[in-house]
Amino acid sequence: MEKLRIVFMGTPEFAVGILDTIIKNNYDVVGIVTAADKPAGRGQKIKYSAVKDYALENNLTLLQPTNLKDESFLAELKRLNANLQVVVAFRMLPEVIWKMPKLGTFNLHASLLPNYRGAAPINWAIINGELKTGVTTFYIDEKIDTGAMILSKEIEITQNENAGELHDRLMNLGSKAVVKTLNLIENGKASTTIQKDNPEIKTAYKLNKENCKIDWNKSGKEIHNLIRGLSPYPCAWCFFVDKDNEWNVKIYDANFIEEAHDLETGLLLSSKKELKVVVKDGFILLNELQFPGKKKMTTTELLNGLQFSALAQVK
Repeated sequence: MEKLRIVFMGTPEFAVGILDTIIKNNYDVVGIVTAADKPAGRGQKIKYSAVKDYALENNLTLLQPTNLKDESFLAELKRLNANLQVVVAFRMLPEVIWKMPKLGTFNLHASLLPNYRGAAPINWAIINGELKTGVTTFYIDEKIDTGAMILSKEIEITQNENAGELHDRLMNLGSKAVVKTLNLIENGKASTTIQKDNPEIKTAYKLNKENCKIDWNKSGKEIHNLIRGLSPYPCAWCFFVDKDNEWNVKIYDANFIEEAHDLETGLLLSSKKELKVVVKDGFILLNELQFPGKKKMTTTELLNGLQFSALAQVK
């Protein structure tokens, strides 16, 4: 049994949940590597990563390289004398880093590998209508999310669950997977399984404005999955058009009502309390949305101050 000296690498809130669990299980975390500070928001104020906030609160040694191959950073990292590195939601590492510790470098990925390698595995699992997902720990190699797998844990995705809710459940599941992986490595019992490529593997592409836009010609189920798969961030969006007005609207929550009809796809139907979009196999009932320059609101709140004509549609 070899006592672990861990360097943890991560950036967002998801990584914080894992790091906190490692600390609470009394593992020796000798250093944290996270993203450099950067301006964010309208005021362009300097924003710390969630992992940096946690590191400062817990007096952990912190490194924030802008260049992972910088000689001074590599020297600082080496001086920490870690024998294991744990990576959760960070950047692709150069070989000089992931080969540095004696016991290697492993990553936690929020999918059942080899499916959903890439930047947004939680979102795409929901967008594609998967019924299950999970987390996988694996040793890092020269490619993205392709290394030898150590262990995986699986959970079901519920019918109306959104990405934010699944994120939190996977963070908890991932914490357990990482602690189990640490225990296996510490006791020399970590065995691995090589990932096998096949044409059916699904990819977790990076999210952008284009693939977050709603295509109202798709089935109601596909549209519903896109909306919940992008909620609460970055959020599905579309244009609302009514006479001479056009708004870029974010949709946070909706339900699909399957129903036969002969209405035109894309019509926006409104009453005093209800707003729904006609799709080819039913209706998308809009529950929570955001207009430009406005706060997020429920449909009822929106309709208290805005009414749509019979000509209103989405596109």
